[in-house]
Amino acid sequence: MQDLRLAVRALRATPVVTAVATLSLALGIGANTAIFSLLNSLLLRSLPVTAPQSLVTISSAGSHGLKWAWNYPVWDQIRQRTELFDGALAWYPNRFNLASGGETQFVDGLWANGSFFSTLGVPALVGRTFSDADDTRGGGPDGAVAVISYGFWQRRFGGAADAIGRMLALDNVPFKVVGVTPPQFFGPEVGHTFDVIVPLGDEPLLHGRETWLDQRGNYWLTIMARLKPGQTRDTATAALRGVQRQIWEATIPRNMRAEYRERYLTESFTLAPAATGDSSLRRSYGRPLVTIMVVVALVLLIACANIANLQLARGAVRRHELSLRLALGASRWRLARQLLAESVLLALIGTAFGLLIARWGGRLLVSQLSTPASRVFLDLSVDWHVLIFTGGVAAATVLLFGVAPAIKASGVAPMDALKEHGRGTMGDARAGLTSGLIIAQVALSVVLVVAAGLFVRTFTSLTGRHPGFDRDRVLLVNVDAERAAVVPAQRVALYDHIRETVRAVPGVSDAAVSMVTPVGGHGLVLRAEVAGGAPLPDDGHGGQAFTNVISPGWFGAFDTPVIAGRDFRDDDRTGTRLVAIVNQTLARKSLGGASPLGHTITLTTPGRAIRMEIVGVVADTVYFSLREAAPPTVYTALAQFYMSPVNLAAVSLSVRATHGPPASLTRSLAAAIGGVNPELALTFQPLAGQLNASLTQERITALYGVTAYSVARRRTEIGIRIALGAAPGGVVRLVLTRVSMLVGVGVIVGAGISLWASAFVASLLYGLEPRDPVTLIGAAITLAAVAAVAGWLPAYRASRIDPAEVLREI
Repeated sequence: MQDLRLAVRALRATPVVTAVATLSLALGIGANTAIFSLLNSLLLRSLPVTAPQSLVTISSAGSHGLKWAWNYPVWDQIRQRTELFDGALAWYPNRFNLASGGETQFVDGLWANGSFFSTLGVPALVGRTFSDADDTRGGGPDGAVAVISYGFWQRRFGGAADAIGRMLALDNVPFKVVGVTPPQFFGPEVGHTFDVIVPLGDEPLLHGRETWLDQRGNYWLTIMARLKPGQTRDTATAALRGVQRQIWEATIPRNMRAEYRERYLTESFTLAPAATGDSSLRRSYGRPLVTIMVVVALVLLIACANIANLQLARGAVRRHELSLRLALGASRWRLARQLLAESVLLALIGTAFGLLIARWGGRLLVSQLSTPASRVFLDLSVDWHVLIFTGGVAAATVLLFGVAPAIKASGVAPMDALKEHGRGTMGDARAGLTSGLIIAQVALSVVLVVAAGLFVRTFTSLTGRHPGFDRDRVLLVNVDAERAAVVPAQRVALYDHIRETVRAVPGVSDAAVSMVTPVGGHGLVLRAEVAGGAPLPDDGHGGQAFTNVISPGWFGAFDTPVIAGRDFRDDDRTGTRLVAIVNQTLARKSLGGASPLGHTITLTTPGRAIRMEIVGVVADTVYFSLREAAPPTVYTALAQFYMSPVNLAAVSLSVRATHGPPASLTRSLAAAIGGVNPELALTFQPLAGQLNASLTQERITALYGVTAYSVARRRTEIGIRIALGAAPGGVVRLVLTRVSMLVGVGVIVGAGISLWASAFVASLLYGLEPRDPVTLIGAAITLAAVAAVAGWLPAYRASRIDPAEVLREI
């Protein structure tokens, strides 16, 4: 306790130095804890269910890699084989519309099987969960039922007890609320939560004759199982593979071509650990977050080097005090313990403020991961993982910045107490340690500058890339006709009517309908062959082409030029010659430099082959991601739709504004479409917003790179000033020469580390090499400029020192 009281007194005696050190530690520890909290939630934290370690995810391995999604018939086969596992569950995330028509009011939901809650071991907080009796086609004894989340219960019903038994309309179908889940249960998918869960058996109430339960070609369900007590993954896998042939033969999609049939029958079941749940967010952001973790760790290392310099400077100032205490009988261990107590106290204060910063920073980062169409939820509460990590970081900071300065400062000689002021000269050992710390700070700062430069240039390259269409004047309207009173065969006519109606709205330049919109996160990929052309190369897409179904005017709405041939026309309809338009990439890869016009292209689906005549070539555009080069793409006419009308339950209407922000058209478009059919569900989003949402990963890494460097740059500057400000004399040239030497060594070391480490972030970059020379040279120049500014003030002060005064102090 005495050491801590003296430590408090010593830190209060130097408030500026204490404030700088505390802020440095708080920012460093806070940033590290914030990122670790996200990684903990994504990678380490188990699902809030009973015995999560016994859960496994069922997938299959085939010639095209792992398959994670399943159709309902496969689930039905697994569900019936109760001898395989101690329970199984299936679910599918779905957004339900609470509005009866017009602009949508979505809630996040899940379709789940009847034993979903009992298999997971999740009881109801209020009311009951549903069971196998509720999971029957068309509804159970209580009709269509729903279980809602604790958060939705509070928002929608104000936490009222009478919420149980009330009706909730989902896509215009009434569901009876039968229970509320505990507040800690967010569902089986990490990164996403739910508002409502409904039984799979109620799905036909929403989709009618188009029910997904009977579609063998619709792979939509995630399936998990719980191992029996004492059962291992290997034995469970062997048992499942023992019946897989029976499952495949009972569920093979109808009209499947022979080549696909054989491939389907030879797939093998695989079980993967599922204690931490399923997570698309984990697959997308796991690596970027680990990279950010390394970046913020560098920030903390720089902070520790800076604080070590601060402690060395404080030790030099207190040299007379420490030597006097040594002369009066204090042991060197007693002095070192006193100085170490000051470092421990600094670390504790920095950690306390760091936890506050971590809480705020974690929430900020989660908000950056969220998009309007996909709300992200992560449990950032403090658990034993976070406590151990934060405690370990705090202890490591004490070792990094406290031990060496304490040993150095306690190594004073008792004779120093006899000097008038006891300031003395900077010893060779301390000067060497200070120089080493400056080199370390500069080297780590170079690494940060390079990382920030690579991430920012990647983000700039992607945002500056022309996607092949106008991103600023297009409004995307998702039109969902699934619950509208329109028979599937009339949907194409309905969409044509909507398109013509919308084109007449004031402020609309053009409008068109499509199945897929650019960077929308989904698409259709089919095998494509051009007669007389070479097969498409397998460049990551299995030799297949991306396919979109569009109406006339779609290219005009996106301002994508038709390079050769023609656009689709209104007379390209059912009963006429099937036509297609291809992009430049497909034409080049299939026919070299020859024109594809007039050639026949064949699209192969699992059920049949469709032959079409190529009538046009359009410019390349982005399809899935701005990172990818334009893939081979085939466009087909909406009015000649070659699949089941079931697949046209929802389409995208792309509206081009004549001027101004396209979002300003929302009200007039909603009114116009509602006039055609008021039962249609509508969702609006500017194309620019969808494009920006696709860059969430790049925006986050660039933001953290720049922020980390900005903080570290000030710390490096402060550290150099303090270290050089302790010098006893000299002239500007002498001091700046020393700065140049130290910074030069630091830049060389940092550049070497950057060259080695940059290969690990290559997959996160776009448009530049990991060992980009421009970024490396820019980093060196930037650090040299910072060092010049940092070194000038101490150099100037050194040149103003009176030598006689210095000699009196020695």
